[in-house]
Amino acid sequence: MKHFHILFTILALSLSACAQQSESKVKAEPPIALNYTTEVVVPDLSIPWGMVFLPDGSMLITEKAGKLIHFKNGTKTNISGLPEVYLRGQGGLLDIEIHPDYAHNGWIYITYASAEGEGDGGNTALMRGKLKNNAFVEKQLLYKAGPNTKKGQHFGSRIEFDNDGYLYFSIGERGNRDENPQDITRDCGKIYRLNNDGSIPTDNPFVNTPNAKTAIYSYGHRNPQGMAIHPETGAIWVNEHGPKGGDEINIIAKGKNYGWPVISYGVNYSGTAFTEITEKEGMEQPLFYWVPSIAPSGMAFVTSDKYPDWKNNILVGSLKFQYLERLVLENNKVVKREELFKDIGRVRNVIQGPDGYIYVAAEGTGIVKIIPNK
Repeated sequence: MKHFHILFTILALSLSACAQQSESKVKAEPPIALNYTTEVVVPDLSIPWGMVFLPDGSMLITEKAGKLIHFKNGTKTNISGLPEVYLRGQGGLLDIEIHPDYAHNGWIYITYASAEGEGDGGNTALMRGKLKNNAFVEKQLLYKAGPNTKKGQHFGSRIEFDNDGYLYFSIGERGNRDENPQDITRDCGKIYRLNNDGSIPTDNPFVNTPNAKTAIYSYGHRNPQGMAIHPETGAIWVNEHGPKGGDEINIIAKGKNYGWPVISYGVNYSGTAFTEITEKEGMEQPLFYWVPSIAPSGMAFVTSDKYPDWKNNILVGSLKFQYLERLVLENNKVVKREELFKDIGRVRNVIQGPDGYIYVAAEGTGIVKIIPNK
């Protein structure tokens, strides 16, 4: 009987692993019929990292090199007064978001690589400020990860508000794979949750854990560069870069460990293994993972009636393959993948605007609007 239970357990684990792995076997294909075209609405951008619409229909756009651009009535205006940006590797001026009640309080939130703080180099920071006379004013530094490092990879970073007004933002593990992501007393490799003024929510998962970084909401992440709120559940979803293979989509839950680098569906860039396991008790499985990697960046749920055949799908930008990927979901499982607008450029971000249109930020191109065919 004991041997039977052992065999049954092994079989169950094997079937569970196979079921999870089968999701990555959903291959990306060109669309059978693409009922949409693209139009460049903000041209001549180098690496447009983040973008957000203001209530008047104008747009704020971050350029990784350190520029914040206000695009209004066809004109680009550079905003002065930004904090000093540490430009190195994947670091620079990153995401931008506005407060849910921006119309009344005017708060704008940015993430960026900063050299402030302990040690040489830089790390990811979160700041808020306001826009006045084409300047970023009333600046408040809400969070600065530490320590600094001269490594150029894995700064993150995306920003999202949930339906309760909490602010979430991501920081990658900064290339310190074996120390940062699994240690809650260290920054990096984490999703953080703050109140909108930068204070720590009293119900954050590690507020009573000795020496923990109390802003942490989840950990065990590699480099999350996509974040979106689910339109029905209100849950925060992220996509994150794996190594060679093993890019992931994860649904973020309070205090959960997402496994990096203990478990992964990827391997080292050299092709060698850094872990032998893809699952472990106490660590979350991804909702979906990509093998091979697409290098995901930016993510949006489609809710607009302007795209009836895409409704409730996820759009994810691919830096590696330079297309927009459409993921069709059924019961929180990806059942279909499509490659949209191939060679549009390295897709850095994608959002659904307040006008219901989808906007894509493509490196070297600019901001592209997806328009239904008439």
